[in-house]
Amino acid sequence: MTTTEKREDLVSAERSERLNANLARMEELSTRLTSALARRRAHAAALQGPSSEVYLKAAAAYLAEMMRDPGRVIEHQVNYWGKSLKHYVEAQQMLARGEFKAPPDPGPQDRRFSNPLWESHPFFNYLKQQYQLNAEAITTAVGDMEVLGPDDRKRVDYFTRQIVDMFSPTNFLGTNPDALERAVETDGESLVQGLENLVRDLEANDGEMMVTLADRNAFSVGGNLATTPGSVVYRNRLIELIQYAPTTDKVHKIPLVIFPPWINKFYILDLKPQNSLIKWIVDQGFTLFVVSWANPDASYAEVGMDDYIRDGFMRAMAEARRITGAPQINATGYCIAGTTLGLTLAHLEKAGDKSVKTATFLTTLTDFSDPGEVGVFLDEDFLGGIERQVAQDGILSKLFMQRTFSFLRSNDLIYSPAIRSYMLGEAPPAFDLLYWNGDSTNLPARMTMEYLRGLCSDDGFSKGAFKVFGAPVALRDIKLPIFAVACETDHIAAWKSSFNGIRQMGSKQKTFVLSQSGHIAGIVNPPSKGKYGHYISAAPVEGAPDAWREGAEFTAGSWWPRWAEWLAKASGPKVAARIPGEGPLPALAPAPGGYVTEQG
Repeated sequence: MTTTEKREDLVSAERSERLNANLARMEELSTRLTSALARRRAHAAALQGPSSEVYLKAAAAYLAEMMRDPGRVIEHQVNYWGKSLKHYVEAQQMLARGEFKAPPDPGPQDRRFSNPLWESHPFFNYLKQQYQLNAEAITTAVGDMEVLGPDDRKRVDYFTRQIVDMFSPTNFLGTNPDALERAVETDGESLVQGLENLVRDLEANDGEMMVTLADRNAFSVGGNLATTPGSVVYRNRLIELIQYAPTTDKVHKIPLVIFPPWINKFYILDLKPQNSLIKWIVDQGFTLFVVSWANPDASYAEVGMDDYIRDGFMRAMAEARRITGAPQINATGYCIAGTTLGLTLAHLEKAGDKSVKTATFLTTLTDFSDPGEVGVFLDEDFLGGIERQVAQDGILSKLFMQRTFSFLRSNDLIYSPAIRSYMLGEAPPAFDLLYWNGDSTNLPARMTMEYLRGLCSDDGFSKGAFKVFGAPVALRDIKLPIFAVACETDHIAAWKSSFNGIRQMGSKQKTFVLSQSGHIAGIVNPPSKGKYGHYISAAPVEGAPDAWREGAEFTAGSWWPRWAEWLAKASGPKVAARIPGEGPLPALAPAPGGYVTEQG
């Protein structure tokens, strides 16, 4: 036997040994997998997907289309059959000529199919082209169902897209060239590591499938995230109020209070110093207070919207005034906190309370007549399931909120991370934004249903029917100066719906800004990055959103400086900087406080 043959035998033996070891590890992991899945709790079926009524309506609509216009349906079918057959024949002809390559590929570019084998290898290219032809045929058929009403059409469109995305060949090991190549290169090690990642996620989530988006060990809230100096200066059962340390000798007299959403945690506004909106505001010479919300457990079951308004919004406003001695504050609300800030302001106006001078609304919905993509989850099938679940648990678990928002961008937040983690065996990336995205919170049962039914489903605020402390309030009751920011590609708070809510407010001074990008990136957009621009118009905030957009001018760069200029004019003269804890309330703890690290 030659030296080369001996070396090859040695390598083969080593690879065989590694493969056998990996198979043994897989057997051990399979036992843990079974144990983890057994811990999964039973949940209301309605929380796992829409009712069968959605699919029955889609089937009935398709049959109705066949009866109403059979020619068009037949045309669609013949077109699909023709494309599929043509592609099959082309692939066969290539192989018959002995050419191991794919036929011409006119399909759309799709980053899911970035591996060169999707273009060059006959098998993978055939799968890709057939998938794209099927997806096109299904999407066209659904899009042409004219007998569906607008709400049903949105739901059928959305859930059809989810099913089409789910069946992408990239989502399956046997038809994913990246995963197969990695498995061969690593002698199966990648598959074992992927199974370990899967088992880890199932164990961490009590048997629920929730892919870890970011390395949990790479970040620490208060360590390398949320590091802007400040102090907790007030605490109750719902909030910690953080006052941030000044970085300028003088500050504006009127303080700013920011209310982040309590669906996630406030440090999205303070991830790192270079993209921290909190630090940037402080550096502009404002006294800044930020609310950090408690992460509820079942003992919060009866906490409702009135409690959030009284013990959260109004209490934070009062304490900020007491600490600074200012007669008024400027207030900012982000997402659901913007909606609730609107309710609070409407109540204060009716009560004759002028303690808030201006309001800023960030990606805020107050008119839910068209809630955008989120609206597919606001039908009775989901609402009824949520109502039954929160009645049992006392909270809406963060699991359901995370999953719902992830499905709004399923390819980015579910399938791609799952492929990297479970099929390629990669460790989650050290990405601060994704870390924050996975650090969500529970919601109290009463508040959840008041918000979902009273505000979202019934559109109570826009209709003047939603009650605060027993009395109805309306958008027209909000009469102070307003600065509103919506985001162009926002999947959670559609910008046109946000515009419609601001339009109905009773204020005579309204500034509306449309930022590029989405719900997070359009807001957390520091000027130093020079990344996303924004649109603004001198025209009144009235009429149709599209008409406003046509008349708006584009400005490169962040909207932050424009807001700071607007805010400075409403914040009074400069006074000596205020140090947290040196006012009438002592410092209770350093920022970011304790509530932000609570896990539910």
